[in-house]
Amino acid sequence: MTAQAARRVAFEVLRAVSADDAYANLLLPHSIRRAALSTQDAGLATELTYGTLRRRGTYDALIALAADRPTDQIDPAVLDALRLGAHQLLSTRVASHAAVHESVELARSAGSRGAAGFANAVLRRISRDTPGEWYERLEQSARSDDERRGVLSAHPVWIIRALRRALGAEGRADELDALLAADNDAPRVGMLALPGLAERPEGAQPTRFAPDGFVLAGGDPEHLVTDSDGRLRVQDEGSQLAALALSRAVPVREGERWLDLCAGPGGKTALLAAEALAGGARLDANEIVPARAGLVRRAVEGVPLEVEVSVEDGRARARRTPDTYDRVLVDAPCTGIGALRRRPEARWRKTPADIPALADLQRELVLAAFVALKPGGILGYVTCSPHLAETAGIVAEVRRELGDAVEDLDAREVVSRVSQHPIDLPEQQDGSGRAQLWPHRHGTDAMSIALLQKR
Repeated sequence: MTAQAARRVAFEVLRAVSADDAYANLLLPHSIRRAALSTQDAGLATELTYGTLRRRGTYDALIALAADRPTDQIDPAVLDALRLGAHQLLSTRVASHAAVHESVELARSAGSRGAAGFANAVLRRISRDTPGEWYERLEQSARSDDERRGVLSAHPVWIIRALRRALGAEGRADELDALLAADNDAPRVGMLALPGLAERPEGAQPTRFAPDGFVLAGGDPEHLVTDSDGRLRVQDEGSQLAALALSRAVPVREGERWLDLCAGPGGKTALLAAEALAGGARLDANEIVPARAGLVRRAVEGVPLEVEVSVEDGRARARRTPDTYDRVLVDAPCTGIGALRRRPEARWRKTPADIPALADLQRELVLAAFVALKPGGILGYVTCSPHLAETAGIVAEVRRELGDAVEDLDAREVVSRVSQHPIDLPEQQDGSGRAQLWPHRHGTDAMSIALLQKR
């Protein structure tokens, strides 16, 4: 009965992601608590949800073969039940009869007796052959090498090509398959002990690079966050390095003013607040979405520093305070394709058509942030995407527009200096100082970090 409850939770989250554009990382913990799942069943629900979302493209191609019809001709709720069943059959140790029976019952609850019969036929067809035989069929149906990579690694072809170009900008295009595999690995939960305010828990394993990061041996970290008033936090190691690259690029002078321009949900804000407190600096934050601004306020509650959080368009917020800040962080809205391990639905939700508008917004935010900087001030431009149009392309456009007024600092040197162990950050072939982190190489999100100084 408990395994059934775990499957039900996974199915409900999959339906919300498909039908309502919900975010699994936000909805799943709430659904697990509401269902009062045991630790074991919470783990099963998590694996079923994220595993199905990560490999959805592969499962869709396989379901289309087994059903002998395109997936867009299958009822969406039934299709989610089939995806969940396919994941159990092909990628877990769940017994085949249980995977088929429970998935058929989910299809029945979401559709009709006819839907249940259809789901039963498709899943029994899948269960008759081995995963290797199905993957061989998928390979044979591919029309190009990129399409073959896409269907087997569960990445849209446009993302594969974008990742290849980004790796090629470092002369490392041969790492593509390792990167695609890393995107499908379940990431360890990265955590942070806010510097100067908390210590790593006893028995926690330090992260390789971020000086105050750690990972737990197991268990739910929520109690640590709650018991520490947020001074112990869940945060990817790459995000920690991105914030520290700005706060530690040069020594902090007493009385500096800092701005986190796109602050929601507040993880980097909390780390910057701790750094500002230690250095005698003042921190302001801004977030355009009121609900996310509320998350920022909660994120900094554990830091004894007054942080003013404004709620407005970051471009307007920056331009109304010209020549004011010594450091500005622009953690810009982006495609998020560097965080596919933690937000796997992003690969199916974003398209190449999203990039021009995002790139325009990113460029405008950076240019506005330069207005807010004092001469000599430093801007950290960060995205959780390695797409060159959202990273190197934005930096190049800003440098062309601002000319001699901007200096491109060596973010690779800064991140290497912040890191507690040597970190492999190849030079970018465009000659910029941008640092690019990678899941397969560093175990972090694919975070891009650029540091630009106002002359």
